[in-house]
Amino acid sequence: MTNDWRQDRITSALRGENPTVLRRLTAGFAAIGDVQFLPGYSVLLVDDPRVQRLSELEKPKRRDFLADLDVLGEAVEHACRRLDAAFRRVNLEILGNTDGFLHAHVWPRYDWEPADLVRVPVWLYPHENWSDTRHALAPRHDALRAEITAQLDRLSALD
Repeated sequence: MTNDWRQDRITSALRGENPTVLRRLTAGFAAIGDVQFLPGYSVLLVDDPRVQRLSELEKPKRRDFLADLDVLGEAVEHACRRLDAAFRRVNLEILGNTDGFLHAHVWPRYDWEPADLVRVPVWLYPHENWSDTRHALAPRHDALRAEITAQLDRLSALD
C-alpha cells in the first residue's frame, strides 16, 4: 500500500484503505497517530470529508462525534495506563489549524516527558518530534494499537 491514503484520510478510511484506522465509531473513525513520540497519540476523524468544522454537523451528529471523542479518549487512557506506569492523563483537542477536515486529537501525557514540556501543549514540542523517523508509527506499535482497539471494543460494548 502506498501513502496515498494520507492525501485524503477520511475517504481512504471510508474505503477501508487507511492503515491507521483502529475502529469505526458512530460519527467517525478512531485512528492511531502517524507519530508516536507520546505513545498512544490518536485521532478521531469525522466520517464525511466535506465537514470542516464541528458547527457544520447537525446537532445529533455533533453529539455523536463528541461522544466518539470521549470513547477514544477513555480507550487511550486505559490502554496507556495499562502499558506505561508513568501515564498521567489525556488531552483532547479540536483545532483545525492545518488540515481542512474535522478531526480531534487525543494526546496521552506522561511523567517521563521533559520538565519544560510536560505541562505545556504538545504543539510546543520541538519540530523534530513530528518528523523524526524514530517516532513514526511502525510495527513496534502493534501492541499499543491492539490495546487501544481492545479498549474501544470494550467501551463500545458498554453502550
